[in-house]
Amino acid sequence: MTYKIFIYTFLLLILSTGIGFGQIETPPEGGEPKDFTFPPVETMTLDNGLQVSLVPYGNLPRAVVRAVMRIGNINEQENEVWLADLTAEMLKEGTTSLTAAEIARKAAGFGGEISVSTGMDQSWAGGEVLGEFTSDMIYLIADILINPSFPEKEFGRLKNDYLRNLSIAKTQPQQLASEKFLKVLYGNHPYGRLFPTEEMLRNYSLDQIKKFYEENYGAVRTHLYVAGKFDQKAVKEAIRSAFSDWKKGNEPVAKPAQAKSERKIYLVNRSEAPQSTIYIGIPVEDPSHEDYTDLRVMNTLLGGYFSSRITANIREDKGYTYSPHSYISSHYRDAYWIQVADVSTEVTGASIREIFYEIDRLKEEKPPESELNGVQNYMAGTFVLRNSNRSGIINQLAFINLHGLSKEYLDNYIQNIYTVNPQDIRDIAKKYLQEDRMTIVIVGDEKKIPAQVKEFAEIQY
Repeated sequence: MTYKIFIYTFLLLILSTGIGFGQIETPPEGGEPKDFTFPPVETMTLDNGLQVSLVPYGNLPRAVVRAVMRIGNINEQENEVWLADLTAEMLKEGTTSLTAAEIARKAAGFGGEISVSTGMDQSWAGGEVLGEFTSDMIYLIADILINPSFPEKEFGRLKNDYLRNLSIAKTQPQQLASEKFLKVLYGNHPYGRLFPTEEMLRNYSLDQIKKFYEENYGAVRTHLYVAGKFDQKAVKEAIRSAFSDWKKGNEPVAKPAQAKSERKIYLVNRSEAPQSTIYIGIPVEDPSHEDYTDLRVMNTLLGGYFSSRITANIREDKGYTYSPHSYISSHYRDAYWIQVADVSTEVTGASIREIFYEIDRLKEEKPPESELNGVQNYMAGTFVLRNSNRSGIINQLAFINLHGLSKEYLDNYIQNIYTVNPQDIRDIAKKYLQEDRMTIVIVGDEKKIPAQVKEFAEIQY
């Protein structure tokens, strides 16, 4: 009843103020974007190689403490997929002095929690706490990194969790498309191995976890970040006390990828699926390259945000899909551009045709200044938002440190975005969006799709 009264009152309010559902107000023009300066960063390095970045930021009494390690799936062997993930998860399951429950209670007492995660090139361990407990959180993170106990009971539970996650992932069309796309691009390189087999997961032993930890974890691969409001002197003392005795460990391992792409369609069957998941992509330059900023602006204009060209075409105009998007995925010294769309099965071919149409149009015609300026304003605004909190600041620092970029990359980011002009966009599209080399992956009904897409490339099943 309350809900109905609320709706009725809301409608009366609209009618009484003269605002109709069909009216669209023209928003005011945006002002000139403000300059952005990244907060000051204090750095230091311990004798064992552990790097530290401290960022005093904000007025709220909160701080984020995060250890970022140059350890990830890149360090796995062919028969070790997800071993890096399992190893990282085991860190918070117990130390030589604390159980998993005690670790969780300690973190909660600091006003936060500890989380861990793993990516292709990096792993993370940390959390956000009340500023007064920043030093305590540093000691707790040091304990799980330096003194893990790897309890057998928790290992069995985690393996079962991972088996469930694998089973779920294998039912999701975008996950299946990602698996095939990465395999085509990277082959047997670690970047091309998205999922383990069930047998592989079941057979992992605690000895393998311990071996992976011993070979990969250490101070020289670790960068500790602290951002927020905290006592700088006390935090520095805590870092030295907690981490100085940690072994140096092995230097980070570089395994350059040689991504390959060719104009073929890879069809992954999902019988009677009402939708097709489309991936169209190609290798591009990574963040350390001078073209990367131009690539990001070009991607945003083409398919990287709600008002982008591909989205306007196949979502707003044609109604083929709800949320298409493109992005540039980057690893260490590697990146690829990709357009993703979930479309109704009967318009699979038409959707691919329109995506290539928009790519061709961008290569043939310079975008209008007004369109490009809207993209630049969007990118500048989202960049400022990403850096308006403690975790966002650490994410940006970890990004530039992984890719060997200086802090000036962040300080000059907005300025560099606005230096890109329409001719740059056309040139960068012509240089990198080579359609004759684009890999196309489709997950969908193999009975209904081939006739629609055979004009675009050879089909492999």
